[in-house]
Amino acid sequence: MKLNLQRLTPVVGLFLALHLVGCATYQNKVQEARAAMSRRDYEKAIADLKPLAETQNDDQLVYLLDYGVALQVAGKLKESNQVFLQADRLAEMVDYQSVSRIAGSLALNEEMVQYKGDTFEKIFINAYLAMNFLELNQLDDALVEARRINEKYLKYRADEKKTFELNSFSKYLSAVVWEASRNYDDAYIAYAEAYKIDPTISTIREDLIRSAKLARRMDTYQDWKKKFPDVKEDSAWYDRGLGELVIIYQQGWGPRKAQSPNEYRFPTLVPVYSETQKARLNIIGKNYLSREVYDVQSAAIQTLNEDQGILIAKRVAGVATKAVLSDQVRQKDELLGTLTWIALNVADRADVRQWSTLPQTIQTIRVPLAPGKYTFNIEGLNVSGASTGEVLENREIEIRPGQKKFVIWRSLK
Repeated sequence: MKLNLQRLTPVVGLFLALHLVGCATYQNKVQEARAAMSRRDYEKAIADLKPLAETQNDDQLVYLLDYGVALQVAGKLKESNQVFLQADRLAEMVDYQSVSRIAGSLALNEEMVQYKGDTFEKIFINAYLAMNFLELNQLDDALVEARRINEKYLKYRADEKKTFELNSFSKYLSAVVWEASRNYDDAYIAYAEAYKIDPTISTIREDLIRSAKLARRMDTYQDWKKKFPDVKEDSAWYDRGLGELVIIYQQGWGPRKAQSPNEYRFPTLVPVYSETQKARLNIIGKNYLSREVYDVQSAAIQTLNEDQGILIAKRVAGVATKAVLSDQVRQKDELLGTLTWIALNVADRADVRQWSTLPQTIQTIRVPLAPGKYTFNIEGLNVSGASTGEVLENREIEIRPGQKKFVIWRSLK
């Protein structure tokens, strides 16, 4: 059979275009930047992510989020906050999708619609802003973010979001911010709300007891004491003459989205191995181990699992749309109709966009200290408790009476 090249030209062009698009997925674009972060080549990571984050398109939000983290890890906290503030504004914008854009996503793939971020990611934006402000000793600005976290929390609760979507760490962090500002009643309320979202937070029992007493909610304090009889109170919690060093430790890498091996149209989350699992603080000759307060990996996996029903419905509709489009072509030209069906299915792929620079878990170390100047080290540990070589060495701080001093540290190995 003699092929009509004029008839095939549009389809060949379509195949080539789809192949080029397929090579330029989000994960491919940020892979080198993440690798640079892992080897602590921050300038390379920042240089790779900056042009992506500054380009106004449907993917800008996800690149802003990754760029903000890279700047934070590099110690460029003010620049990081500028990026996260932009991301927060963009995430809150109403997304009016055109009919043609939605139809295009059904005919081709989900990456044709604007990336809006998962609920727990949107709340995380304000947590990152708060962390940066805390390390910059800008407590008033951190309080603004604590209020923003509460606003989002109330909104998403009204929208009947699942508890794992509500991001217990952001609520927990807002409690720490309120406590640092000596707004003890607000701190207690936030700790209690974090407990409702996730009662397994490793430190929450002592946080509830301490904050209830500081807030002078004595009946509530006694109730928590009865509920958690194994918690041993530390008199240093209530000593207004002491300060406190608070380490917020971001451990490892969260899971990465990839095409499911069983169905290429659907995403799956692949865990990323992290050698460093814990952090050990050494200060005034004593060692303190980090304690987990949030499992980012679990939240991401639960969110994706919850979205499966919606994703299945969209892809079923997508297959039907492809069939209709192909049939319309086939009615005029059978060969072109068949090739159109093949091309449209080749173009269909899983949406693998995500905030991929988030850590696997978030952990804390809190140590009451007398006023004075201190030098401390933080060391990364593997699952056996041995050093992994990741360290923050000879960091100097000054503790003042009643003041909390915050240090943010990330392990990437």
